[in-house]
Parts: sequence; C-alpha cells; structure tokens
Amino acid sequence: MGKKLKITGWVAAGAVAGVLTTVSLQTVARGSLAPLPLEELQQLAAVFGMVKSDYVEPVDEKKLISDAISGMVAGLDPHSQYFDKKSFKEFREGTTGRFVGVGIEISQEDGLIKVVSPIEGSPAFRAGLKPNDLITKIDDTAVRGLSLNEAVKRMRGEVNTKVLLTIFRKDESRTFPVTITREEIRTQSVRGKMIEPGYGWIRLSQFQERTVDDFVKKIDELYKEDPNLKGLVLDLRNDPGGLLDAAVAVSSAFLPENVTVVTTDGQLAESKSVYKAAPEFYQRRSGSDPLRSLPAALKTVPLVVLVNEGSASASEIVAGALQDHKRGVIMGSQTFGKGSVQTVRPLGPDTGLKITTARYYTPSGTSIQAKGIVPNVLVDESAEGSPFAALRMREADLEKHLASGQGPEVKDPEREKARDEARKRLEEEAKKPPQDRKTPEFGTDKDFPLVQAINRLKGQPVLVSKTQVIVENKEEKKEN
Repeated sequence: MGKKLKITGWVAAGAVAGVLTTVSLQTVARGSLAPLPLEELQQLAAVFGMVKSDYVEPVDEKKLISDAISGMVAGLDPHSQYFDKKSFKEFREGTTGRFVGVGIEISQEDGLIKVVSPIEGSPAFRAGLKPNDLITKIDDTAVRGLSLNEAVKRMRGEVNTKVLLTIFRKDESRTFPVTITREEIRTQSVRGKMIEPGYGWIRLSQFQERTVDDFVKKIDELYKEDPNLKGLVLDLRNDPGGLLDAAVAVSSAFLPENVTVVTTDGQLAESKSVYKAAPEFYQRRSGSDPLRSLPAALKTVPLVVLVNEGSASASEIVAGALQDHKRGVIMGSQTFGKGSVQTVRPLGPDTGLKITTARYYTPSGTSIQAKGIVPNVLVDESAEGSPFAALRMREADLEKHLASGQGPEVKDPEREKARDEARKRLEEEAKKPPQDRKTPEFGTDKDFPLVQAINRLKGQPVLVSKTQVIVENKEEKKEN
C-alpha cells in the first residue's frame, strides 16, 4: 500500500463547494480507453463549428472547449470537476494549507467582513489587526455587498504585492487604513488546550499536509501540561475534510495497530483499497512515522468525538473508524454524508480533471455516502436545541448526488416541515441586535456540546438532544 501511494501521489477527503473532496492525485497514464461514440462526437464537433461561425459575436475557441469539458463533468455528480489553470491552483492551495494573502480568519457581520482571528506571525498579525475588527474597504472597493468569497479573492494575490484595508475598530470607535504586504500564509488546522485539570480538547478544522505534525505537537503539549490526562475531546465539528492520509494517521493515533480504518471500492482495481492503522498507510514517501513520539496513553485515554452536519469526508472517516472500533463515543449531530473518492488526473502542466472513482466505507463495511455518521449520543448546539440544523445542506440534498450503494434512500417526510419552522425562527433571529445573535466560539465555557462531552468523560449527566430523534440511539439516551 505504501508503494502504491508513492506511485499515485496523494489522497485527500472532503464535502462540497468551498469544502475539500476525497482525492487521489494520479500521474499514471490510463492503459486503455473505451470505444468512442463517433456519431455523438461528430455532433459535438458540428455544434462547436456552428457556435464558432454563427454566434452573434466572436467566441474564444479555448473557452468553448473548456466550457464543454466543464459541463460534461459537472453533469456527473456534485464533486467531479474540470480544473482550469486558476481553479487548479486554488484547489492545490486548499490541500496544502498554503496560500498568498494577508493571514486572517474572517466571517461576515452586518454586511461587513469581521476579523475572527489574525493568524499568528502573518502580515495581518504584525500589522496589529485584532479579533472583531471590521473591514469596510479592500483597496478602493467597499466591502458591503461583497460575498465572503469575493472579499477573500480581493485580499489574496501575488507575493510581495500590497493591499489597503480600511478597518473600523468598534471598541475604539475609530476607522483607520492599514497597508499590508501579501505573503505566503500557512493556515493552522489544529487547536487545543486543557479545558480543566485532567480533561483536554483538541480541534481539527481541516485535514491538510501539516495537520498530522501539528496534531502530534499539540497532543504532546497537552500531556506535558497534564501527564495524567483523564479524558480527551476530539472536536471535528465543521471540519470539511482534506487529505485522506492525514485522516488515517489521526485515526491510527487512537486505534490498535493494523486494524482497518477505511476501505474504498470502485470500478477500477486501483480504487479497491484497504487503509489500516499502520505507518505504511499514512506516512509520506520515505519519511519516518509521524506518530512515533505520541504517548502510549493516547491509545487508551477515554475519548469523546464531537461532530455535526458540517463534519464531512475525512472527518467522517475518523469518526466512523473510532465508532466502529468502539474506541470513542461520538457525540453531536448526524454528519454531512460525503463518502465518495475523487481522483485528480493532470491534463497538462496546470489543468486537471477531478472525477469520482470510488465510495469509501467504515471498518464495518457501512457506506457513509449520502448517509453520514450517526452519533452514539445526539447532542444539540445549545441548551435550547438546534433550531437551524434543518436548514443545513447535506450530501443527500445535493442535486445529482451519488447514492450510498447500499439500498434505496429513505426521504424524511418531516424534513420540509422542519425547514419551514427553522426559516421562521431564522427570520425572527435576524431581527435581534448583532450581539444577541453571536454563536459561542468553539472551545469556550459557553460551548454547549463541549460541556456535554466533558460531562460524559466525567460520568456526569449529559443533556441529550431535544430536537433529533433517531431510533438507534434510544438506549444511549436512557443511559444519560
């Protein structure tokens, strides 16, 4: 398996637009092609010729061909995609955790861009930007009316170029300009701390190239702070996925050696694989085992894994493996359900094709695709419940999504009713002042699911979900 990974490149996992996908990058040429439908290809050529000669104004030939490829691939499923030069570059940046920009985590607030946190050591950090700062302009463009993605694109650019941000700092009631020189930024996908003596919390926001090393470093820090750790919370909420080898490594950190972590199955022989909790399945090329320094106690420390509807693909692989091997208690909400593998094949030096080639399965053989992981203990987002959970898009809601491959899909007749009720609640919520609408930050004492996870580790009562009802979890609910 280790040799196979060296040949095919790298493997990754994730969810949907703005979220990563389970990907195996392959540079090996295809051995043979299926017979081509000549009549249909002649029609395609005829349409190309008509558009080129008859359209109201001249069209770019390369764009026509690129759009034709994009349309063909997009018709397969939500995760297959043709990468042109720009999108291929952005995709690779997403999996490496590196990009060129100013180095801030952002969100939207009242139509403006809010600084959630400057990345430590980044140009924005050195320029003195602070959490809760509001960006009102990017160069000469007013931020109000821009989407979050549009704002991100304007702040990114080439190394050593400058961007002028106009900042409104609410607590100082002043507006001021900041000129920042863009640099290559490395995002931080791992956070962690001791919640209280004996109980640690480690959060993975994405599975990137550096995630395993950062995970090991953070675990070592927690054990140095408290060598007698009584319990650990692994937080995978809103983790959209990322690199599959990173997911296998994180799973292996908690599991017995050589047990199955995940399997994949598809039409091609190379799509039929078994990934186990052993170094040859996750270490990079000729490198050493990145988990070698982890304390032995991590294999047995009581573990709770937090998930929600935003946990997808690689994070579902980890949750599914730990659940099937009964290594930890999964708590939260049913996950996204992204259980398909995409292979990225280069079409040239800077373009490529991402195409779905397999489904992946938990160690027990259960398909995650369009289903997700059902927690052992269902927990709401707050003490009042999860009023907006029904509005969240999941894999099964996506048009042209791949079926699970394990029986027909069952539609929930109550789903639309719940969505209508959630929309009404959201409209009411939007009328409240901004300070009354803030969601508690993960890892704080107001993080309700985290509090319940710590209660579980301590053997104390857990406030199980008021809004989620799944038959399989009735026994677990009675226990708590």
